[in-house]
Amino acid sequence: MQKHPELPQAFADLGIEVRFLKALQRMEFSKPSDIQAGMIPPAMEGKDILGQARTGTGKTAAFGLPILQKLDPSKRLQALCLAPTRELAVQVAAELDRLSQFANLHIVSVYGGQKVATQLHNLGRKPQFVVGTPGRVMDFIRRRALDISQLKFVVLDEVDRMLDIGFRDDIKMILSHVRSDHQTIFVSATVEDEIRRLAMRYMNDPVELNVSRDKMTVDEVDQSYVTVDPGDKFRLLKLILEQEDPPFAIVFCNTKAAARKLARKLFDVGINAKEIHGDLMQRQRDRVMESFRKHRIRVLVATDLAARGIDVSSVTHIVNYDIPVDPEVYVHRIGRTARMGAKGVAITMVNRDEGNALTSIEMLINREVPQRQVAGFRPRPPAEKRETKTPVEQSAARSSQDSTTQGEPPKKTPRKTLGGAFPVRRKRRL
Repeated sequence: MQKHPELPQAFADLGIEVRFLKALQRMEFSKPSDIQAGMIPPAMEGKDILGQARTGTGKTAAFGLPILQKLDPSKRLQALCLAPTRELAVQVAAELDRLSQFANLHIVSVYGGQKVATQLHNLGRKPQFVVGTPGRVMDFIRRRALDISQLKFVVLDEVDRMLDIGFRDDIKMILSHVRSDHQTIFVSATVEDEIRRLAMRYMNDPVELNVSRDKMTVDEVDQSYVTVDPGDKFRLLKLILEQEDPPFAIVFCNTKAAARKLARKLFDVGINAKEIHGDLMQRQRDRVMESFRKHRIRVLVATDLAARGIDVSSVTHIVNYDIPVDPEVYVHRIGRTARMGAKGVAITMVNRDEGNALTSIEMLINREVPQRQVAGFRPRPPAEKRETKTPVEQSAARSSQDSTTQGEPPKKTPRKTLGGAFPVRRKRRL
């Protein structure tokens, strides 16, 4: 093979052609990740593969490059990739499109939430590669708008997630419709017994790869927390954005209303921020994500709906404006940075009542999250509790005081507690 010094030679050594090496160079891929180095050679040989790899390790290029290189631009649909969510389907299709920018290939994504007519039009342009969610793919198969009987390549991305959210029957139905000789690739963060049963049924002597490291990918993230009262969060966030000056950041909120309000406040103070959450129509979410990927938006304010659907390698900072209730969600959130081995920063805002939530996160990731001091920010001292009483309560209090002066003991209101018979759980002091 002729060498091109300016192109990523490490990928060339794996058998990747010049037209795709040019794309990799433009995408600033210099050397393959573990999953790419492990998956590309057997995929180039046409073997079925059961691969285990965490998100953020470059798995799209791992299965995409060998398949794209084998596609015939003069023929119709030859490859299908199933993804669990619309966000991931769009993301995978966009990544494949970038990888094939110097090849004459057409890639289309199909998913719920977008007009059927629009996607039917795109399918009518005879794509070679379709990426879709199982539900919408099944819909188009029933409509006879998507003929998968002659596929040469089938990929299931994030198989574990697809099974978790109920796509089991759709997956089996789709795989059973592929009757031609084809190569099958499963990629999953975990490989459970059910995934192995699927592999045994629909694969031919698959090669098993496990490049999922024992330690979580969050080990590459510089994690810290800041103690803050709820009313001081916005002031703290502004200071963090000013001092860290991240080129691209994601700020996570627990609710759609909080994300909407925060994005508006950031925009009002001159910070280029947009929101993404479930209340936005699909085309609005697609527009926001496209702007973020093209670096037109500096700060993305997101709910957990987007935690698995965002794969933008340039994200340097994650800010948990609200600490998640589920520790697993924390891992997904901060996994949006430190992609492909890069370093990342994750800062979590914690109020004085959320010590237990922070401890649960530390137990999950098996490490202590250190406290961070932000220059110019000093947490307000705990305010003394003041009881504000309604006029009726004030009148009752005066009557109680009068009865006390007349020698009658005041009536004690029983204290309301939840599980008061049990000892109070010690909280972490923040």
